[in-house]
Amino acid sequence: MENVEATGSIEVKPGRARNRRGEGGLLREEIIRAAVELLDEANDERAVTLRSVARRAGIAAPSIYPHFADQPAIMFAIVQREFVALEGKLVDALKTAGDNPRDRLRAVCDTYLEFALEYPERYRTMFGGLWIPDLATASLTKHDLATLGDSVMAIVVEALGECVAAGQAKSDDVSADAVALWVGLHGLAHQRAVSPSFPWPADIVDRIIGSLAHLTHD
Repeated sequence: MENVEATGSIEVKPGRARNRRGEGGLLREEIIRAAVELLDEANDERAVTLRSVARRAGIAAPSIYPHFADQPAIMFAIVQREFVALEGKLVDALKTAGDNPRDRLRAVCDTYLEFALEYPERYRTMFGGLWIPDLATASLTKHDLATLGDSVMAIVVEALGECVAAGQAKSDDVSADAVALWVGLHGLAHQRAVSPSFPWPADIVDRIIGSLAHLTHD
């Protein structure tokens, strides 16, 4: 990382120049980027504090408050950012998957699992249930949390619905079966992370998708 000084085990950027008027959004993105770097390096969301983020971004801690009221707000911004990134990867996968609905569903599932493998701590923070803010004190609402990942789930639902419409899957409730499929994928992603030496069957992904998506035989 350029122009970074090491202080203990945490890299600290030197003081940054003040943003010009109208550039507050740039600082907000720098704060989120600094928080993601800390999360990736420490493999622990507890490393993301207002003080550590400020040090990494090269700003005074009070400079964070116009953008984020507290640490949960920063974590929420990270999770939002990563859901957008995951959605983008799924959309890109669909663009290159061709027209066969079965192939498109498989591309979505494979890309989801690849994201979890490539960014384990981000994924764990998004889905692992470890980051649960106290809504009584955090600047977030139940609605904020309940709607996280809606766009990602919508992609899974649509891909499965295409399979059903093409006669490649049987489902009397596509939305419910899409949730079941996601639970299966999430379970595999989690267990791969915590049990890397387990002898997974070579066709484990096929088994999960085939059974939970109710795919028909070719």
